[in-house]
Amino acid sequence: MKESESRSLERLEGLWVGRFSAMASPCELLIDTPDKALASRLLAIAESEAKRIEQKFSRYRDDNIIFKINSSSGQPVAVDAETALLLDYADQCFQLSDGRFDITSGVLREVWRFDGGDQIPSIEAVKSVLTRVGWSKVKWHSSLLTMKSDMEIDLGGIGKEYAVDRTALLIRPYLESGVLINYGGDLSALGPRRDGTPWEIAIEDSQSKNDNNQLAHVSLKSGGVATSGDARRYLMKDGLRYGHILDPVSGWPVPDAPRSVTTIASTCMEAGMLSTFAILKGAGAEAFLKEQEVEFLCL
Repeated sequence: MKESESRSLERLEGLWVGRFSAMASPCELLIDTPDKALASRLLAIAESEAKRIEQKFSRYRDDNIIFKINSSSGQPVAVDAETALLLDYADQCFQLSDGRFDITSGVLREVWRFDGGDQIPSIEAVKSVLTRVGWSKVKWHSSLLTMKSDMEIDLGGIGKEYAVDRTALLIRPYLESGVLINYGGDLSALGPRRDGTPWEIAIEDSQSKNDNNQLAHVSLKSGGVATSGDARRYLMKDGLRYGHILDPVSGWPVPDAPRSVTTIASTCMEAGMLSTFAILKGAGAEAFLKEQEVEFLCL
């Protein structure tokens, strides 16, 4: 496997810590092994898979299946099995969320700019873009997708969690001890550390201006952790805060939504689905998570 100039591996506190960048996020593996060659191999596998998924599903490229779909001008597009798997998952999320998890809602960014400023789009502007939103308007059957010419899909809401779980699947056969995968705060623990102790994961308060901004710790031997929220992307207008997570039904930010929800589940994708669903519930986020009987932190 070709070496990457961006990949780094160092020994810290008895662990091999591997780092690289992908999907606009810092990516890290904590590998509890004395074997540097094994650690290097796992890191290379992880980077290769993360960057493969980024290349294939990023909406910022013009050479992948997402671009092909978004520029199809209303013509049907045949997709491969992996893309179909993600579209089926997105369809399931759409159904389970009563239409509020919608991979066609990315076009709303044309009128919403979450840069910390105070520019709020007009009701008319939001309504205009909202006519191009709606997974229910898309024809999806087996491996064929047909979408109106002015619509787009964006898999950014599930891509990073998918990359975490795919990486876990690929490196698991090589494991001699525990590994913690962390892609921009979306995580998966593959077994405990060599001494049997769990991984200790710090949940940070992104609103804090202090160096010590840790709110809580999660102890995890296996499973996935994901966080959804709008702590860093928002608008302020007349004293009101507008978070960047939009309700695709109304086209406006979800009212009274938590700033951050962290959930623990068997996989990172499941954790991500639950945390996103919770945010979309607005003021009902905590009640929703309690009903799911999962571990969570809601801020």
